[in-house]
Amino acid sequence: MSSSAPASVTSPPLPFLCSPHYPFAMAWIAALQAVMPNERIVPFAALTDFEKATCSVAIVANPDPDEVRALSGLQWVHSVWAGVERLVAELDAEPGGTGASIQIVRLIDPALAETMAEAVLAWTLYLHRDMPRYALQQRASQWREHDYIRPAAKMVGLLGLGALGEVAARRLHASGFQVSGWSRRRRSIAGVRCFAGDSELPTMLAQTDIVVCLLPLTPDTRHVVNSAALAAMKPGAGLINFARGPIVDDAALHAALDTGRIGHAVLDVFAQEPLPPESWHWQHPRVTVLPHISAPTDRVSASAIVAKNIALFRANGTIPPVVNRQQGY
Repeated sequence: MSSSAPASVTSPPLPFLCSPHYPFAMAWIAALQAVMPNERIVPFAALTDFEKATCSVAIVANPDPDEVRALSGLQWVHSVWAGVERLVAELDAEPGGTGASIQIVRLIDPALAETMAEAVLAWTLYLHRDMPRYALQQRASQWREHDYIRPAAKMVGLLGLGALGEVAARRLHASGFQVSGWSRRRRSIAGVRCFAGDSELPTMLAQTDIVVCLLPLTPDTRHVVNSAALAAMKPGAGLINFARGPIVDDAALHAALDTGRIGHAVLDVFAQEPLPPESWHWQHPRVTVLPHISAPTDRVSASAIVAKNIALFRANGTIPPVVNRQQGY
């Protein structure tokens, strides 16, 4: 009788929490279990009431906030995603509730930054080399070439110079583009013209041929690309949104695309996902729709990072740097 109870007390399971329809839950559990053989990683449904009360840490991927709150002994959660704005909002939604006391650690994975930088370069080149225009010409059976402009004559502006933005900026610079970047706080990156604060955003946009959004979604960044920002861009500028849908004011973008003020938009993120079939984005000739694939998390590299952080916590109680709830990242 005494052999099973102590194991539950001394070795609480490590829950993996995700949305009920998340298709990669078991793949994540397998990847995490492979690098943490001494842990018992289980979905929420497999936890007993006793285990729910004794788990101090959980791994999450866009989880149901009620499941997070149900773990009464939880100190912190480790997200396997870089973006955690939804989790922050939902855990803080109940004033004075248990969710607000749970620390959130987001994934910071160098492999993810490299994947995003690859996507930024690929889709910047897509716009730079006029691929949307040539695709339209093909559908119209038109054979017509257009002038080539060297990358050195194009300015690519990054909104967001954090872990993802800095690596993307360096990749663009190495590929010959002029590069500028904007962030809330002043940054200094070799080869990048750095701007900061609300007052400098229009200045950067006015010089930019292609704008790339890599900002986290916070109350301050929601609709930061609004009608005024779009009007500040060069006529016919390109826009790439690899951040979150609400970073861009959708109605303002629609209007700017209709008039040609924005030449083309590559959109990988939307306010509602999956994007409804009736959405205007699908058929607009100046829009390229992507199904949120710019930088998928690599389960192998991410699991190794999570395992290292969990092991440190188990050893001495150290929790990695956590999300600033006021800033949202």
